[in-house]
Formats: sequence, C-alpha cells, structure tokens
Amino acid sequence: MSESITIVGGGLAGLSLGIGLRQRGVPVVVWEAGNYPRHRVCGEFISGGGQDSLARLGLLDGLANAGVCSAVDAAFFTDNSLVVARSLPRPALCVSRFVLDQWLASEFQRLGGDLRLGARWTGEFGPGMVHAGGRRPQPMVDGWRLFGLKVHARGIEMDADLEMHFVPAGYVGLCKLAGGEVNICGLFRSKSTVPDLAKHWRNWLGGPTDSVLRSRLANAQINEDSFCSVAGLCLRPRRGMDQNECSIGDSRTMIPPVTGNGMSMAFESAELAMEPLAAFHRGGLTWTRAQQDISRRCDLRFNTRLRWAAWLQRALFNPGARSALLFLAARSKPLWRGIFERTR
Repeated sequence: MSESITIVGGGLAGLSLGIGLRQRGVPVVVWEAGNYPRHRVCGEFISGGGQDSLARLGLLDGLANAGVCSAVDAAFFTDNSLVVARSLPRPALCVSRFVLDQWLASEFQRLGGDLRLGARWTGEFGPGMVHAGGRRPQPMVDGWRLFGLKVHARGIEMDADLEMHFVPAGYVGLCKLAGGEVNICGLFRSKSTVPDLAKHWRNWLGGPTDSVLRSRLANAQINEDSFCSVAGLCLRPRRGMDQNECSIGDSRTMIPPVTGNGMSMAFESAELAMEPLAAFHRGGLTWTRAQQDISRRCDLRFNTRLRWAAWLQRALFNPGARSALLFLAARSKPLWRGIFERTR
C-alpha cells in the first residue's frame, strides 16, 4: 500500500522537498503555520551545491522569473577599513525570501501539492512525517544568546555584490538583490536578553560610529515593513544519526550564517531526502530504513562542512583570531578558496 508524506514547515527545505516528491508522483501535504509572502531572517544568498539541487529539480530557469540575480565577488570589512576583497570561486544566486517562498509555494501547488497555510501541526512525528519547520530554539549557547536581524533597503553603494562587516557583537552581511534592493542581515550575540529589537534594530545593524557599515546605511531608504528578527539560534553541528525523527533543513542542523551556505543546505537536504521518501511511498523501504538512509546521506554530505564552519565561526568571534585569519586570506588566494570550498 502506498504511503503519503506530510511535511511540517513550508520554508525552503519543506517546499523544495514537496516539489521533488510531487514530481515523482508522491502525494504530499505541507503544513505551514504562517502565510506567503513574508520576510524571513535570511542572507538571501545561495552559494554551493544548492544551485545544483535546484537545477536537478528543474527550478533554476523559473527562479530567473522570480527575481534572482548573480553575485560574483565579496568584500570583508572591520570597523572603518576594507580588509580583503575576492572573487567568489563560484558565482552565487541572490534572491529575496519574500519572493522566493511565494514562488516555491505556487510551484508546489501547481504540481498538485496540498499546502495548508496558517495551520500549525500539533501531532506526533511518526511514519511519513518530515520535520522541516526551521530552527530549534536554544535560549543560551555557551553562555551567549544568539539572534538574527534583517531588513531591506535601497540607495546603498557597495564595493562588491556581497559585503561582510564585522562589528563588536557579531557580523552584518549586505547582499545585492534584484531591482536595486539590498538585504541587510546580521548575526549577533549577547549575554542577556535584548529587548525591543523592533525599535532599536539600527543600533545593531547600523554598525559603530565612523564604520564603513554606518556610512553605507547613512542615506539608505529602509523598507520598514521588511524588518524581521529571530532569537534562540543554535549553531552547534547536529548529526542526523543522533536524531530520532526525520528532519531536513534547519530542523536538522544550522550552519553559521557567515558561510553563506544555509539556503544551499536547505535545498541539498531536501534533495537527499527525496529518493528514500519516494521509496517509502512505494513500499520499497520501511519508515525506519528510509529515515536512517536520509540521516546517513545528510551526515555524509554535511558533517565535514559543519565542522569547518564551526571552527570558522569561533575564529571570527575572537578578535585576535579574526584579524589573523582575514590578514592571511587577503594575502593567500589558496587559503580563501580553501575556506570557501570546505564550508560548502
């Protein structure tokens, strides 16, 4: 007897998995607590194997109509100076989540998928259930509270398609989008709870006085409706084989945002889950075997990447290590390329 698949979470991982399964004739229901379109805290930067996953799903051409543009270079800043500027070893794609999620949802429905918006799943995660609901809240990690902020703006002049600005409490990325918009997205840490982020987000995303970041945003036209925040982030690597449920995307594990690889991992993990789930639907695999197969595939693909990313995150939050790393990356193309490749 064939089995249907239920996906809890209609983000990048959940929707792309749903699309892939519908392409294989599998009945799929996606539960999504929110609605589309909406803004999400995200670097809006697809770099790495996720582009190949999208190509194999036949979605790359459609993305061109959804407002995607290409990024070919990156620049890194500390305080008031440019430290290193490099071409990306492989061009990346930049696209607003406000546009992308809506487009993926429409594609899923076009293929006959059952999308239940404004509906929060409250049941158990048994056979045929996939957790794709995003991050797992963690109030404190090693004594720190991690939180992310994002807003869109226009009228920003940039030295590269992607800029990374290191500030005392974290880092802020600027990513060009189609139509002249720029995504401003930052990860920060604090020892205590930070109140009223919706009112005081400029104190965090705006950068220190006299910094390049502050000058970038001085005359920017901010889209106030695009502001969003997320807290309780945990960036510790998690192995799939250590989990007792079927999960993909951020529900499985998160990679530090500085790598620019989070969106890619969402698409990649969805693709890795498609064949085992399709086999379960056809009766060719038990649920236990399908879940184990997905965990094994994801661990094989991501574990080394996550270890490198965790090391990079620790180094960049240590001022001395960060200065040394950026100094060396500015003078060694092989080091820059090596870090880039090992976090993808």
